Amino acid sequence: MKKFKMPSAYSILLIITGIVAALTWIIPAGKYEEGVYQAIDKNPQGILRFLSAPVEGFYDAIGIALFVLVIGGFINVMIKTGAIDAAIGNLIKKFGGREIILIPIIMVILGIGGSTYGMAEETIAFYPLLIPVFVAAGFDVVTAVAVILIGAGTGVLCSTVNPFATGAASDAAQVSLGIGMGLRAMMFVVFEAIGIFYVLRYAKKVKKTPTLSVVSELKAENEAYFLRDKQETPKLTGKRKWILAIFTLTFVIMIIGVIPWSWKFGIDIFNNINDAIAKIPLFGVYATSSDNYWLSDLASAKATGVPLSAFAMGDWWFAQITVLFLAASVLVGKIFGFKEKEFVKIFIDGSKDLLAVALIIGVSRGIKIIMQAGGMDATILYWSENALKDMSPALFSIMTYIFYLPMSFVIPSTSGLAGATMPIIGPLAGSVFQNAGLVAEAGKAIAITAYQSASGLINLVSPTSGVVMGALALARLPYERWLKFIGKLLLIYAVVTVIFLVIASLIG
Repeated sequence: MKKFKMPSAYSILLIITGIVAALTWIIPAGKYEEGVYQAIDKNPQGILRFLSAPVEGFYDAIGIALFVLVIGGFINVMIKTGAIDAAIGNLIKKFGGREIILIPIIMVILGIGGSTYGMAEETIAFYPLLIPVFVAAGFDVVTAVAVILIGAGTGVLCSTVNPFATGAASDAAQVSLGIGMGLRAMMFVVFEAIGIFYVLRYAKKVKKTPTLSVVSELKAENEAYFLRDKQETPKLTGKRKWILAIFTLTFVIMIIGVIPWSWKFGIDIFNNINDAIAKIPLFGVYATSSDNYWLSDLASAKATGVPLSAFAMGDWWFAQITVLFLAASVLVGKIFGFKEKEFVKIFIDGSKDLLAVALIIGVSRGIKIIMQAGGMDATILYWSENALKDMSPALFSIMTYIFYLPMSFVIPSTSGLAGATMPIIGPLAGSVFQNAGLVAEAGKAIAITAYQSASGLINLVSPTSGVVMGALALARLPYERWLKFIGKLLLIYAVVTVIFLVIASLIG
């Protein structure tokens, strides 16, 4: 009898799409008119709609899909400059003999990368660099893996503006990327602190008493293997320092751009700057974030009735962020000295690496297309509202977190999971919070936080994760030993997540 193999995320999403299409023949159709549910005639979806759903989904998600491709190019340009490797290598040299200090520094740096742009696959390059350093310093391979995997993974778990988690979920739930950022930022600080304390405690214990290592019997074998030669790292030149500054500034601008300064906090300085820029002919005219289309001239703006705007901080969405990263990519390439054809190839190669992510966003969005066309999304939302109308926001947030734990195994892709579930979970969360007299957008943001916290937790140990299994393979670390090491931390993370969700739900 053949051993069962989990289908790919694409196959799982297509199966779900087929099931949803079949359910449109059974579940009554409905719609919301001015917030009131109304039953309408059934509109069952057939085979042709099932086949076209992924394509229509890609059209519907083109904003975030294009952003994913552009950020893939940006990341690859950064990698090819060697700036990040040089920065890590410089830290290693600076703290030689004091490697214990490297643990919190590297974990925070990787955590910021995970939180802002979903740094995961990129960390694979750091294992051959850091494992020999930590092994030579008297630690074990588990310490090295933990520094990288928990450092970056905790950042992903507490994503602030990560396009593959927070971005995809916010887009699917139709809520601003900046809503809930304060909660997620606080979680990032607390969770990284917990992760650092956990790894430091283990590292000190193992260095003092090597037999307490979860791979103590492999100590001699690992030392012989990892200390046989040293890997050369690029130098931190002036060019690479400038590139790192641009890299950091790009993410700072993105974060500032998506925080709703004006309508949420009453801060109008960015709107005033925006209005001033919009009057400069050289900059042209940009439509407001309500439609996100470039307008060729003033006449077009007047004809459409769209207000003049430049890049108003706080109103940014995927169109503006995509432009930012595209411009940053060109600037980094120019500073490093890439030839035009070389730069284009590097950028396209990076986009290719994330093409699968962009496609899966489209495939998952096809589920939403089928549900909307069949009118069952409104009906499911209406039924759920009635069933959960008396549920407290705090309990709903906990149930959402519990729901996403097994779902993160079923659909391991963070973007795919968001696209498949958030079009229902997001509005449902908004309804539950609104019924309790709280802000609907806050409910959506907390649901997104529950989703990415669950997904991030599972992706620290998922056997279907290429990042986890690749890291363990490079470190020659058996999977069951990794589970033994990280098990308590997962439990701590889960408990602290629930505490944060409950407090956030009570505050609203």
